[in-house]
Amino acid sequence: MSQLLSSAAPALPRIRRPAIGLGLVMLVQLMLILDLTVVNVALPQIRGDLGFSTSSLSWVLNGYTLTFGGLLLLGGRIGDVLGRRRTFLAGVAVFTLGSLLGGLAPTAGLLVAARALQGVGAAVAAPNVLALISTSAETPAARNRALALFSAVSSAGGSLGLLLGGALTGYASWRWSLFINVPIGALVLSLVPRFVTETDRRPGRFDVPGAVTATLGSSALVLGFIHAADHGWTSAGTVAAFAAAVVLLLAFVRVERRASAPVLDLALLRHRGRAGAVSVMALFIGAQFGFFFFSVQFMQAVLGYGALQSGFAFLPLTLLIFATSRVSPRLVGRFGVRPVVLVGLMLVAAANLVMATIDTTSGYLPHLLVPMLLIGVGAGLGFMPLTVAMLSEVAPEHAGTASGLLQMGQQVGGSLGLAVLVTVFASAGTAGNLVSGMPAAFLTASGFVLGGVVIAALLLGRQGRVAPSPAVQAPHEEELSPAA
Repeated sequence: MSQLLSSAAPALPRIRRPAIGLGLVMLVQLMLILDLTVVNVALPQIRGDLGFSTSSLSWVLNGYTLTFGGLLLLGGRIGDVLGRRRTFLAGVAVFTLGSLLGGLAPTAGLLVAARALQGVGAAVAAPNVLALISTSAETPAARNRALALFSAVSSAGGSLGLLLGGALTGYASWRWSLFINVPIGALVLSLVPRFVTETDRRPGRFDVPGAVTATLGSSALVLGFIHAADHGWTSAGTVAAFAAAVVLLLAFVRVERRASAPVLDLALLRHRGRAGAVSVMALFIGAQFGFFFFSVQFMQAVLGYGALQSGFAFLPLTLLIFATSRVSPRLVGRFGVRPVVLVGLMLVAAANLVMATIDTTSGYLPHLLVPMLLIGVGAGLGFMPLTVAMLSEVAPEHAGTASGLLQMGQQVGGSLGLAVLVTVFASAGTAGNLVSGMPAAFLTASGFVLGGVVIAALLLGRQGRVAPSPAVQAPHEEELSPAA
């Protein structure tokens, strides 16, 4: 018996080690996604405490999303070259520091700067989350289960952030929505070296000019839309912001074409499935950011909800995303990527059309709960197959760059989408009536998603399936038994 126990003992760490490593990496992914929305329900308190104006308050969100999205490609490239685990840990360290400084920030400017620092850390860590998953899974079935979990965490993280932010703000202070990242970051930094294997270094260079022009160009574009909402389309500031965006984004394309090691290998987008996945993801997230932003304001200003109640109101959406994400791999295995994505998009488009009927007499049950249920199922169906489509046929050495590109589509798409929707909201609304501009904003969001339907139908493959690759394989039904 003692010999049997001694021979079995070494096997236990080998069995548990990948699972613990996956859990730690997923915890970071959840933390990064949570911070996209965790301060949403606390924005009125932040404005009161730090003296933000109504227009400048949006930079509490954009300071994070723009540096996050703009530097993701560079973060993926750093991981490809220097090793994904060490790059991942460096990003977590920077993100944790930014969270601490944000929680302590005494002024509006310092809070925005801390949020931008969080975004830098997130940009370095996030692309290496997906790369570590896709290159370290031992079997295709294990990889697909991990991707399904990643999709569930990514798609539900935004609504979980609203729930957590509401609880922390309601019971303590908005500052704790940032402080909570500090012990989580410390835990990850201490345990990941023990449970996650490092990847090999690869020769390569870093395209800093490409990363800088991409970040500044997208920031200028968002600034143009936000400035237009406050000052009009013909104001000098709006015109200057859009002009700068055009110059910077053209410079980015020029730099990438000439760089020996571009931060974005434009050849990645010549694959129709990857180009479609990035485009659909950007439109999808742009609409989802708008739903969160306007729904929270409606709950607090019209329905009279507090921060905590607003957070809990999103619980049905969160639960449905997790539940649907459990079955989406099986659906992709049976029907292929394209049909599953199309169904998910149409459900989200329907949700925004329902929201477009909202007015001051609307209540939670008919006008908010029903769209939440539709979005919960739609997002749960859409995210995982888009991830599979993005990473299909990508060589392992480019997995970090490809995953960074997908997440860049998420963050920049969310920032630009929200900026456009806020502009539509301001243009269609009347002074003193918060709800008056919301129908137009939700109609525009439904237009985003319907545009995604067209792109998905054209670019995600005629047969709807994604060919297997060394980096990621599309799940097959036989690999996903109920026990999985």
